[in-house]
Amino acid sequence: MKYLVVIEKGTDSWGAYVPDLPGCAVVAETREEAVELIREAIELHIASLRETGSPVPEAQSTTEYVQV
Repeated sequence: MKYLVVIEKGTDSWGAYVPDLPGCAVVAETREEAVELIREAIELHIASLRETGSPVPEAQSTTEYVQV
């Protein structure tokens, strides 16, 4: 599976979340750590959904850059 991950730089931290997996988000000190943590969070999130018999959402989000 491949999900879109949004990575954002904050004032003194990095955040990452998965639009297609509500509630799946992390905060880290570095971008690299955020990427590592969100990968783990996705795996745990999907495992939890499967454990409870909940459907695993398909990846549907996409990105587009708009030049202005």
